[in-house]
Amino acid sequence: MKKLFRMGVKLAPLALLAALILPGAGAWAQDDAAAAADTATTVTEAVATEAPAAEAAAPVEAAAEEAPAAPAAPSFDKGDIAWMLTATLLVIFMVLPGLALFYGGMVRAKNILSLSMQVFVTFCLIAVLWSIYGYSLAFTSGSAFFGGFDRLFLKDMLDAAGNLLPAATFSKGVYVPEYLYAAFQMTFAALTPCLIVGAFAERMKFSAVLIFAVLWFTFAYLPIAHMVWFWAGPDAYTTAEAAAAATAGAGYIFQMGALDFAGGTVVHINAGIAGLVGCLLIGKRKGFGNASLAPHNVPFTMVGAAILWVGWFGFNVGSNLEANAFAAQVFINTFLATAAAVLAWTFGEWLVRGKPTMLGAASGAIAGLVAITPACGWVGPMGALVIGVAGGLICMLAVLKLKAWLGYDDSLDVFGVHCVGGIIGAILTGVFNSPDLGGTGVLDYVTGTWGFAGIGAQTWIQTKGVLITILWSGVVSFIAFKLVDIVIGLRVSEEVETEGLDTAEHGERGYHM
Repeated sequence: MKKLFRMGVKLAPLALLAALILPGAGAWAQDDAAAAADTATTVTEAVATEAPAAEAAAPVEAAAEEAPAAPAAPSFDKGDIAWMLTATLLVIFMVLPGLALFYGGMVRAKNILSLSMQVFVTFCLIAVLWSIYGYSLAFTSGSAFFGGFDRLFLKDMLDAAGNLLPAATFSKGVYVPEYLYAAFQMTFAALTPCLIVGAFAERMKFSAVLIFAVLWFTFAYLPIAHMVWFWAGPDAYTTAEAAAAATAGAGYIFQMGALDFAGGTVVHINAGIAGLVGCLLIGKRKGFGNASLAPHNVPFTMVGAAILWVGWFGFNVGSNLEANAFAAQVFINTFLATAAAVLAWTFGEWLVRGKPTMLGAASGAIAGLVAITPACGWVGPMGALVIGVAGGLICMLAVLKLKAWLGYDDSLDVFGVHCVGGIIGAILTGVFNSPDLGGTGVLDYVTGTWGFAGIGAQTWIQTKGVLITILWSGVVSFIAFKLVDIVIGLRVSEEVETEGLDTAEHGERGYHM
């Protein structure tokens, strides 16, 4: 025991010295100081039971008090992390191969690889740009329209001790790792430009697609994502004054009170209006209106739609950010709305054209998924059912009637399904968010109570969010297409279009028969 006492006396000055000159010098220094302090404290306690040694113990206790504590590691729920990892994988799967199959089946056989390349490479390109600057501009503090540069290159996502920093969810005191949140949002950012390519499929240069994707992602997707989704998180809403300050620092459309649970405005309206602008500027396909441009493989499209439906549960339910009970409501809403839209499109097409088609049923599924996306966390199951029926019927009319009436060549109906469906869902969110119609209302984080602005007031807020998105995306898309056209040209030559983009642009064939 005397040896133990002498060891304590020797260690105490070392611990004191480490505490004085090495605070904050890194995790290893903190660990060493803490270890020395713990050893000295143990020695002091042991000696105190046998002999008075206050003079020797005092420096040890002082050193222990002055040694800086390592930052506490954030507390994460393993179930939340497991679910968000799964949801992120589901969204990747809905694009690759889901969207590629859905779109690929609808083009002619000579263009399936061209379309697949546009989806595959665009997805990867935007994922890389997201890590460099996209996440930072979308999800950090800045202005009401753009974020800042705090997370360029995904930097500063670890604390001084090497712990993963937390990202807020929708519950106070509940977090997921910010790396995981950034990865989940990466899939949304990478998916959205891939939707656009369907509007001008079979006639746009591959190089032009990639350059447009960079411009549009930077100046359309990122600001809309920031305006709609950026906020300080629920923990900032402690008092009325704090809530007002937190909201003032949020994105512009968020400040208005617009509701978009999983991307009706950010993803679908944003992409849909860009697709419309693109197909109008690039022009119609050769033979449009007087030659057969029928899909070459409808089973591919059906399989792609089924994969999209499954993956969309990651898209919508993952946007809940937690594996909690409320996720079940988002899940059933997504399920019901899609099934209702398939039936609405199928029977509607049966009445309008005399025959129901597999292509129509598959398109109806996507229309329902699009329509319920902004509403899935804000409405009840019967509201979801109505939104699905409305999405299926109105999108069907947009594809079969509006396109023919206006005469534009939106190859794969990006505008008719994504923009029109997104508008329907976004506006009807304002209606069916009403608790009287089975909706959730909106949570007041200060009082902990649910409220509702009223159907008229909320619907007008939703409409303003839709109009801002259409205007912003439309203007940016027009400028981006024009710039690309001036620099390298948008459209392939007539000879390349006749031959097919697979062989002319990529030197490959999808089929050898």
